[in-house]
Amino acid sequence: MDRRYDVKIIVASHKEYQMPADAMYIPVQVGAAGKEHLQSDKQNYVRDDTGENISELNPFFCELTGLYWAWKNLEADYMGLVHYRRHFSMKRKMGFESVLKYEELKPYLGRIKLFIPEKRRYYIETLYSHYAHTHYSVQLDKTRTIITEKYPQYMDSYDKVLKRTYGHMFNMMIMEKSLFSDYCSWLFDILFELRRRLVMPGLSDFQGRYYGRISEIIFNVWLEQNIVNGTLKRPDIMEIPCIHMERINWKKKGTAFLKAKFAGERYEGSF
Repeated sequence: MDRRYDVKIIVASHKEYQMPADAMYIPVQVGAAGKEHLQSDKQNYVRDDTGENISELNPFFCELTGLYWAWKNLEADYMGLVHYRRHFSMKRKMGFESVLKYEELKPYLGRIKLFIPEKRRYYIETLYSHYAHTHYSVQLDKTRTIITEKYPQYMDSYDKVLKRTYGHMFNMMIMEKSLFSDYCSWLFDILFELRRRLVMPGLSDFQGRYYGRISEIIFNVWLEQNIVNGTLKRPDIMEIPCIHMERINWKKKGTAFLKAKFAGERYEGSF
C-alpha cells in the first residue's frame, strides 16, 4: 500500500481571496496582529498571530510571518508556502483549476525532497546588481557580513549566487519537514540579526519590506550550500512552474526595470 504523505502548504494572504480547494492548502492571514479575522463564506483563515509568532513584523517581513508561523506551529511530512495570487502549477495555465493538487504531487513524495519555483532570469542583471538598482545594496552587504560571521561556510555559495543572473524567487517552496526546519532556523537567525544591526529610517512602506526580498535571494544561497555539502543532490530537487492569478503589467514592469537600471529610480510598488 502506498504511503500517504502529510503535506501542508500555507497560502499567505492579507485579504480575502479565492483559495485552492485541495485539502493540503491552509489559508493563513499574515499580519493578523491587531486586525479583524478574515473569514469569507468559503474560507476560515488561520491567523499568523496565534501560537508562537512574529505577526507584528509583517509590515517588514511580508509573507515570512506566515512562514515563521508554519515552522513553529505545524507538523507534517512536507511543509510549504505559496501566495494568494501566486501558485505552483504543473499546467502553466492561469486559473484555480490549474493550481497544483496533492494527486499531482503524490508521485514525487518520498523521492523528491524539495520543490521550488522554476528559475527567474534577469538576463542583463545579476541578483546583486538588480537588487542594488531596485532597492538598497547596503541591505545585501550587511546580510553578507552577518553570514560571514555566523555561517562562514556559506560564503563561497553566497558570492557565487549573487553573481548569477537567475534565482528561485518568491519565497515559495515545498520541502521535507527536516529541511524546512533547517532552512527556517538559518533564515530567521540571519534576518533577526539584520533587523538588530541595520536601521534605515525614512524608507517608504514598500521599500521597508526588504527582509522578505533578502530572503528570496539568500534562499538560493542556502540551496547552493546544501548541494555543495551533499545534504541535497540534484535529483532531490524538482522545479515546478508558477502561475499568477492576476495579470502582470509587463509594460509597467519593464519600464520600471529600465528606469531602475539606467535612471536610478528604485521600485515603489508591485506589478
